Amino acid sequence: MPSDTPSHVVVVGAGWAGWGAAKSLCEAGVRVTLIDGINDPTGSTPLSTPSGKPFEAGTRGFWKDYPNINALTKELRLGNRFTEFTTSAFWSPNGLEAKAPVFGDGPQLPSPLGQAFATINNFKRLPVADRLSIAGLLVAMLDLNRNDAVYQQYDGIDALTLFKQLKISDRMIDEFLRPILLVGLFKPPEELSAAVTMELLYYYALAHQDSFDVRWIRRKSIAEQLLAPLSQRLRHQHHLEVVGGTLATRLNVSRNGTMVTSVETRSVATGRSAVINDVDAVVLAVGAKGMGALMANSPECAALSPELVRAGNLGAIDVVSVRLWLDRRVKVADPANVLSRFQALQGSGATFFMLDQLQPETERELWGADPVQGSVVASDFYNATAIAELSDQAVVDCLMQELLPMVQSDFRRAQVVDQEVRRYPGSVSLFSPGSFKQRPPLETSIASIVCAGDWVRMGDREFGAKGLCQERAYVCGLEAGNSLLKRKIISGTTQSQTLQHPVIPIRADEPQVVLGRTINKLVMDQLDLFGLKYPWLR
Repeated sequence: MPSDTPSHVVVVGAGWAGWGAAKSLCEAGVRVTLIDGINDPTGSTPLSTPSGKPFEAGTRGFWKDYPNINALTKELRLGNRFTEFTTSAFWSPNGLEAKAPVFGDGPQLPSPLGQAFATINNFKRLPVADRLSIAGLLVAMLDLNRNDAVYQQYDGIDALTLFKQLKISDRMIDEFLRPILLVGLFKPPEELSAAVTMELLYYYALAHQDSFDVRWIRRKSIAEQLLAPLSQRLRHQHHLEVVGGTLATRLNVSRNGTMVTSVETRSVATGRSAVINDVDAVVLAVGAKGMGALMANSPECAALSPELVRAGNLGAIDVVSVRLWLDRRVKVADPANVLSRFQALQGSGATFFMLDQLQPETERELWGADPVQGSVVASDFYNATAIAELSDQAVVDCLMQELLPMVQSDFRRAQVVDQEVRRYPGSVSLFSPGSFKQRPPLETSIASIVCAGDWVRMGDREFGAKGLCQERAYVCGLEAGNSLLKRKIISGTTQSQTLQHPVIPIRADEPQVVLGRTINKLVMDQLDLFGLKYPWLR
């Protein structure tokens, strides 16, 4: 039965995971306080530069198989907030290497034939023999989730080692796989778990032909277009309390160590400390950096939940985001572009987006109060520790003098009339070899603490979208709230508290993929009895 006094849950972190948790809990009648270090987590106050122009930390795409985010836009009656699905181009010092088409535009064939035929003319330099060398990876993908032990074996080796053992050619690795990983998981293959790498590449190679199709926000930012309407509904209809400019600094637990009782906070602007009391549960929707800092200042909690300490010790990835306003238009064939293997990148991977081409209907908004002059470029550097050490002007010069002209020579004639460079150290999860066991579980040793985010191990609630993924983060947040409700750690004031927030699964694998996975399991489970394994797992 509903309670007259709802439980109080503090959600730490206002990314997709935090908002997913807030949604599932608020709609069950739970009292929720959402806190985050940014000034306005609601999305109502957009990020802007000192000159008043809009800025966004990272340009993030929305893939075809994002059913729950798509459902959210329909539920909020937002209409079409996305661009059409777009092509993407991959560039190296040698020029254009490949184009990712809009797979859904062509005839739909069984996977992986559909992907192969759709891209047959899209590799500009890579010989067919090198492309075919990836075939062994398809077998490993079918084997990946055979059982937990096999998954952890793949997780324990780095992706480059797996690629080499599978006899994938050096050119295929350097000219295609490495660039995809640098902008998909933000590290080179030698620093990535083979398991997580295959989860990402599955969407290119074995999922539905159009699963790799991607689109973007058609105007303004993700926060303004998607999170702000959600925030408005939860605050107005469900009394969500949002506290911005505030960091969680310590979790206090009960004397018997079974429950969280309060959350200590600190104001980013003033440094003043405060305490949120009468807390019944906490959702930690933070990354490794935030988790580590919180556990370091929460000794009792750390002692009771060592898995959170281990998670806080995982590595994280530096990102640098740049936005350039130019004095003239520069026409680029593809609005979304990937840069790799350039010496100027210093080991990072980079993307750049022509925002004036992605958002032509609202180009005026890209310039704030200033008159429109030319193109607007958004660029992001990943694995960007070395780039982050450069001055702002050196980062801009790197783009304008060394990188962008390799794609379109007209950039050499353009002048930058305004610029913004922002650094985000340790802001992205690193899926390093052997990291699976260290990643935080959704349900922790303290029953009233749950975790949410794209790096969280979801256990029985595992979801089909993997890796660094907005859909996965959002769904994990929904499931974190569902877990607290299902286990009756908390209660709400509405009849709906007994219900779980619905989670829509991604499309099921195609029959031939299911058959391949089944045959692989039948054969390899029998061989396991005799101690026989694939060569790359020995």
